[in-house]
Amino acid sequence: MHRLHDRAGSSAHGRGPKKGQDWPGEAIGRSRGGLTTKIHLACDGHGRPLAFTLTAGNVNDCTQFEAVMAAVRIQRCGPGRPRTRPDRVVADKGYSSTKIRTYLRRRGIKAAIPERIDQINGRIRRGESLCRLDRTAYRRRNVVERCFNKLKHHKALATRYDKRARHYKAMVTLACLQLWLP
Repeated sequence: MHRLHDRAGSSAHGRGPKKGQDWPGEAIGRSRGGLTTKIHLACDGHGRPLAFTLTAGNVNDCTQFEAVMAAVRIQRCGPGRPRTRPDRVVADKGYSSTKIRTYLRRRGIKAAIPERIDQINGRIRRGESLCRLDRTAYRRRNVVERCFNKLKHHKALATRYDKRARHYKAMVTLACLQLWLP
């Protein structure tokens, strides 16, 4: 009688692909830290959330930019439709792409997004001018980071225990609403 560990072969012998690689519609995916969910968030200048989307942990940030921007609604003081265009977008290098800059330019929104080094080198090689970065506006990007820190005070958000994406999204919505309360 042989034990299982006495058999010849690699430890992954006979196993197929990892189970749980794809959960369509559940906003959970593999990344360096294991199974994670990513929250793509837009907030105002006071650190209050305006709109968010959920994706699997291995989804690139810039793919969700337009979806988040489409969900932004800024209430006006008094009657009238809510604004859908912020005055300025401040984001990190993950959102630095030609598509996003063109989208913002078309809508008349100022951008304070630094370029990645590969984009800078490409512009220099092609002889194009570099994008100017408003450093005073970019310093305010920490407001978004502080908003995420406030959201992570909720243990259910910091460690996703919910199996279904709709339950997790409801929890994120409740946490965002709590940040709007005085």
